[in-house]
Amino acid sequence: VNCAGLVTGSAVRMTDVNARGPAALCEAMGAAAPGARLVHLGSAAEYGPTAPGEAVAEDAPTRPQGPYGATKLAGTAAVGAAGLDAVVLRVFNPVGPGAPAAGLPGRLAGELRRARKSGTVRVGDLSAYRDFVDVRDVARAAVLAATAPGPLPDVLNIGSGRATVVREIADGLVRAAGFTGRVEETSSGSARSSAVSWQCADITAARAALGWEPGRALADSLSDLWRAGPAGTSVPAAR
Repeated sequence: VNCAGLVTGSAVRMTDVNARGPAALCEAMGAAAPGARLVHLGSAAEYGPTAPGEAVAEDAPTRPQGPYGATKLAGTAAVGAAGLDAVVLRVFNPVGPGAPAAGLPGRLAGELRRARKSGTVRVGDLSAYRDFVDVRDVARAAVLAATAPGPLPDVLNIGSGRATVVREIADGLVRAAGFTGRVEETSSGSARSSAVSWQCADITAARAALGWEPGRALADSLSDLWRAGPAGTSVPAAR
């Protein structure tokens, strides 16, 4: 199961990790373990902009915006062309314990911890819609994909099947933290968020191929993220 990937950094470094890495892994597997199954974690960023109000299926056009999505798509192409027993799990927006600061949930949780119970936390534009899926549900999908009998589709979407306005992530973390200060939302946001205002996964294929569907509610994912604390530490639940 290949979970290695780079979300931020230079285009050269992301190419090394997200595109060349899977290609090298496939070459090594072809030589050393050609009968083994490879489960590679891809990204919803490979799709790029999708039609608002619609869930995107695996056969949708791929139009990534920026180096991250483009390099992840190149990694998916390398896996698909390798001739191995392989499946790419195209993961949407993972959330839950251990969320890194490179993503909004982990970054916002860190800001709330630094602000403690009061103060002001400033965030960018939270008006985009994303499909958030608990990281433990993603892990379960990877196990099912690794152990499923017979061949699998080349690509399977792994998401919640529900689009959530990003503002709900901020609201849920504020509740979990017991934060009584202010959250100031600015009109500025990332270029990618501006270009991709809507993401929602069609998970029909994953249900059919793996018998998988998400099992954890977003509110539980956010409260567990907060309780887990940074770097595996424990934070008392808000009262």
